[in-house]
Amino acid sequence: MNFQQYTNFTIGWMLLAVMIFILLLFIAAPYGRHTKTTWGLLIDNRLGWIIMEIFVVVVFSFCVYRRNKQSIVNYIIFSFFTFHYLNRSLIFPFRLRTSGKKMPVLIMLMGMTFNLVNGFLIGYYLGNFRVYELSWLTGAPFIIGTLIFITGIVINWQSDTILINLRKPGETGYKIPQGGMFRYVSSPNLLGESIEWCGFAILTWSLPGLAFLVWTMANLIPRAISHHKWYRQHFADYPTERKAVIPFLL
Repeated sequence: MNFQQYTNFTIGWMLLAVMIFILLLFIAAPYGRHTKTTWGLLIDNRLGWIIMEIFVVVVFSFCVYRRNKQSIVNYIIFSFFTFHYLNRSLIFPFRLRTSGKKMPVLIMLMGMTFNLVNGFLIGYYLGNFRVYELSWLTGAPFIIGTLIFITGIVINWQSDTILINLRKPGETGYKIPQGGMFRYVSSPNLLGESIEWCGFAILTWSLPGLAFLVWTMANLIPRAISHHKWYRQHFADYPTERKAVIPFLL
């Protein structure tokens, strides 16, 4: 695939994300609190998370390491990406207290597709088209993007921890989360992940980084809106000042 073909494919992939975003504003993806049995075969929630997230590391690594020589900056960018996905695939699922919960296999496969294509696009870019010079580390995009990336991780992890600790071992119900960024939004974990990939798009200053951000927001913003509606429907005392995902705005 030459650079023009790659660029055309990436732009087309982003346009598809826009269509998915519009669709998800009307249909809540049926996993987690929105799980439905009408979407076909179900799989254990924890196993589904692992399968959905782990293979992107394999594809991404293969694409990057097809090039015999990478720069130090490429390796750093590689480590940012794999750090996120190793956490999501091998650590986060085992922190969940969701024993007995299921997700549709179809949702798992859709999530795999999203991850694999985005992982391929970023890996192929690093492996075939871009070798970042060492001076990139001292430039504004890398410094600003890295700070935003780390901020997103902190918000995401803190919010996940609050959610996980809402349930004592053996409990299965839902409660109103409190503390951290939950003071402002219903889904700060999703806000944090969006911020994280915004930082990644900036620190790479690349088309596939932008595509990853577009797809992340296309998935997570409608998800956050669905969560917000669900909380308001199920808890009469839910804080009225909270927004769905963007403090004071949305």
